[in-house]
Amino acid sequence: MGEVGTVRPPLSGLRVLEIGHFVAAPFAARLLGDLGADVIKIEAPDGDPARQWGEQLDGQSLWWSMHGRNKRSMTLNLKHPRARELVLALVAQCDAVIENFRPGHLAKIGLGPEALRQARSDLVIAQISGFGQTGPYRDRAAFGVIGEAIGGLRHLTNHPPGTTDLPPVRAGVSIGDSISGLYAVLGLLGALWQRDRAGGDRIGRTIDVALTESILSLMEGMLPEYGALGKVKQPSGGGINTAAPTNAYPTSDGAWILIAANSEPLFAKLMTLIGRPDLIDAPEYAGNQQRVANAATLDALIGAWSHQYSAAKLKHLLRDADIPSSKVYTAADIADDPQYRDRGMVKPVADPVHGRPILHSGVVPHIVEAPGSVRWAGPPIGANTDEILRELVGLNAAEIAALRSEGVI
Repeated sequence: MGEVGTVRPPLSGLRVLEIGHFVAAPFAARLLGDLGADVIKIEAPDGDPARQWGEQLDGQSLWWSMHGRNKRSMTLNLKHPRARELVLALVAQCDAVIENFRPGHLAKIGLGPEALRQARSDLVIAQISGFGQTGPYRDRAAFGVIGEAIGGLRHLTNHPPGTTDLPPVRAGVSIGDSISGLYAVLGLLGALWQRDRAGGDRIGRTIDVALTESILSLMEGMLPEYGALGKVKQPSGGGINTAAPTNAYPTSDGAWILIAANSEPLFAKLMTLIGRPDLIDAPEYAGNQQRVANAATLDALIGAWSHQYSAAKLKHLLRDADIPSSKVYTAADIADDPQYRDRGMVKPVADPVHGRPILHSGVVPHIVEAPGSVRWAGPPIGANTDEILRELVGLNAAEIAALRSEGVI
């Protein structure tokens, strides 16, 4: 085994063409780039719409610094007749393509799977869409939030029924897009392994990922419980319906502390800490099922205790008692957290677009012997167009200039 950091990142030598926009396909491609893949992102001449999202600094998206990192950006007007030949020339030099247009869109411009495999027969293609490439909903418009709604998540990320008339609460990030991106990466790497392993069949494969199905796959026992019992799983607010006590509890300084003491030893530790050891063997709390049935009373009791202390004091009390717990972190808490800092999960990255370091999250997963890295921040629109066309398509400066004057790139 080599020394830590001396082995090439695991996806070194893999080249991926990203024909995507917004979140799902770009997120998947970024994960591959973080692990060393050469990711070529095709953007419209005015850039990916996600470049306009989030807070701006001097007219440039701060989110893009991380969302577009470890990619080479190439502008290409896919509506131009000459774009198809350039894409196919790039595909011939790539191992995989990731895209997230509506089903059939790329086929209409001559870039469907069959056409792409004329350029490289064993190409792996990952397609991310709202509802998948088949079925009666195939052609419906969708974003991540639609996947979250139909997948069952939006129903569950809410307060319990009858406690509020506000709309169901969103997760706070584009989790439907990101989860589908993760599944696309999983499928793509599995297909590449099957294609390229010793004795592999060298056959191209197509990965069909739906936003809706990606979320549905996370819903634990929701379908088994409905199918067997007719029970519709309901939102539970800060707690969960299967274990207690586990919830967010208030502090004296307006913060929230999550406490998860839903095992017999942990429950005993917590009751001792709050000065109620008499409840450890009480019939209404003797076992998880009994605690779940009486969770509201238990939560009120714990909340009254927690509200006596500041978040800092409560954190130390719970940590000293070895009870799983944490303040509900904000961005400021994350940025200052010594565990994240020690593992390189919060780090400043030089960003020439902004002319200063920008704080990024690190690379996940952490592969000890061959860790991925943030090689560069999200590049300007089309920063690598010329080098890609020279390196992979073999065009010279005059040919590239002609494409630019014609509005192809």
